[in-house]
Amino acid sequence: MAVNYEKLIKDLVTPLVIHPEDLEVKCLSEDDHMITMQVMVNTDDLGRVIGKNGRIANAIRTIAYASASRQHKKITINIDAF
Repeated sequence: MAVNYEKLIKDLVTPLVIHPEDLEVKCLSEDDHMITMQVMVNTDDLGRVIGKNGRIANAIRTIAYASASRQHKKITINIDAF
């Protein structure tokens, strides 16, 4: 069963942001063992998505890692603002 990582991450981040229309989740690269995702948010929402000491970002990454590990893959999530 293939997991749509873009939808998974978008569903996790959308409730956190004030400007959901500016949220973009893209898969930058994917091969047999590694997936790289990029999350772009509004500058005002960057702190909300990262959280204090990066706790929210780490929680999002942990959920994505667990999902990817079921398919024997590793996932990297880059969070940035525009």
